[in-house]
Amino acid sequence: MSQGRYEEIQKMSVKMIATAALLCGGLVSAGAAAAAGSGAPKDWPSPMHDNTVLTKVMLDRLELRGTDAGHLTYWEGQAWVGSDINKLWLKTEGDIVKGAMEEGDVEAFYSRAVAPFWDFQVGLRHDFKGATQATRDWVAVGFKGLAPYRFEVDATAYVGNSGRTAAQLKAEYDLLITQRLILTPEVELNAFGKKDPQRGVGAGLSNLDVGLRLRYEIRREFAPYAGVVWTRKFGGTADYARADGEAVKDTQWVVGVRAWW
Repeated sequence: MSQGRYEEIQKMSVKMIATAALLCGGLVSAGAAAAAGSGAPKDWPSPMHDNTVLTKVMLDRLELRGTDAGHLTYWEGQAWVGSDINKLWLKTEGDIVKGAMEEGDVEAFYSRAVAPFWDFQVGLRHDFKGATQATRDWVAVGFKGLAPYRFEVDATAYVGNSGRTAAQLKAEYDLLITQRLILTPEVELNAFGKKDPQRGVGAGLSNLDVGLRLRYEIRREFAPYAGVVWTRKFGGTADYARADGEAVKDTQWVVGVRAWW
């Protein structure tokens, strides 16, 4: 893909995200105006509106991981604002090793409901500069929703400059042991269209993470957990790891908290 074409797509994504932000602001204003000027008696209950603006912030993972190479702190979170149909969605994840960010990214999406339990998302992703990695910017498009048997799925494709492409698939499932004790298996796959030595990734399937976490919901909004994560690197990504003296596969024990508000 040419640099000009990539910048054109990137500008289009920025416009869509800006439109989503304006739409959310407009819904807030419209809701306030409707509530103030409806003329209904004061003792009448409030009407239901499909365009009610909602917000949610989710800290899915804030955990300490014990690895073969030492300890690291990992975070994963997301937030959204909007209606049942249109949302502005933010996502971020990364890890910190010895007080320095090893890798991390942030994503901004315009999200639209296209089917029951499914959203289509388009936006931008920025990979932060890590201890040994360069920054990268991507245009992103994907789907997020609830698959049959209540599997939560997040699938995204990415296009970057210099012909770079990538894909990510996340899936997890909540298995209720009791109303408060919940076991969550999770899998994450990452693949890249071409090698990127500056970020230590090769072409093809890059890495696989499989996790199993057991949490106890003290409240629905707050739950400590413990678990284990198995990680494996493949192909050129594994070759870069070996060259840097890093492990290709690892078993990581984790403890952390999950919260939302």
